[in-house]
Amino acid sequence: MPEHYSSIGEAIGAAMQHNIRLAHGPAVEPPLRVRYFPPPAADPLSLPGMVSRLEVTASPDEVAGIIEEVTGALVGPLTQLTELVAASADWARARIHLAEVGDFEDPAAGTSYGLWARLASAHKMLTIAQQDLEGAVAPIAAAPAQLTDPRNHEPFQVLRTRELLHDVMGSVPPSTPEAQRCQAAIAGSPGRVPQPSTTTATAQSTAPVTGPAAAPRRTR
Repeated sequence: MPEHYSSIGEAIGAAMQHNIRLAHGPAVEPPLRVRYFPPPAADPLSLPGMVSRLEVTASPDEVAGIIEEVTGALVGPLTQLTELVAASADWARARIHLAEVGDFEDPAAGTSYGLWARLASAHKMLTIAQQDLEGAVAPIAAAPAQLTDPRNHEPFQVLRTRELLHDVMGSVPPSTPEAQRCQAAIAGSPGRVPQPSTTTATAQSTAPVTGPAAAPRRTR
């Protein structure tokens, strides 16, 4: 008999746990734990946060600023991804077999060479993407803020086809066991985002006011 779930997130979590058990058996070590995925608003400088900020109604200056953040020279996500692919290609390069005479025996036939060529190609494409985005910052800032008639958009393909994981999982009511497991995972995470307790808030709103209370100490 098929099971019924209260949310898409609960169904996805159950399917993931089922697949893990099929791959590793009933006794999974370490035990399965619920991971907490913070909402995009919790970190506006993360990629999910940037995606949530980049709406069609955003101002040109806001969008230009987001693209500048992505392509930043030191901490830009695209810059770091390009460096990661470059390091991967260099790792594969160190494993390309050389003949004793100092030349390739048949580099095209080697798996290490094919791996290096694939990673080098990905690095080149990321570099081109970085250059294209850097060149687009000024035109974005100069773009009109007003939206045009929707019929003008029909000839152009919509490119964003994937939802963020937090959008798919959604928020679970705190009274469900799934929410309790999520809260336990949040409490055990060293970099967790503080989440207000609806139970505490309700109790505070219904409790009689007897006088000014001392401000609670803030903990980190």
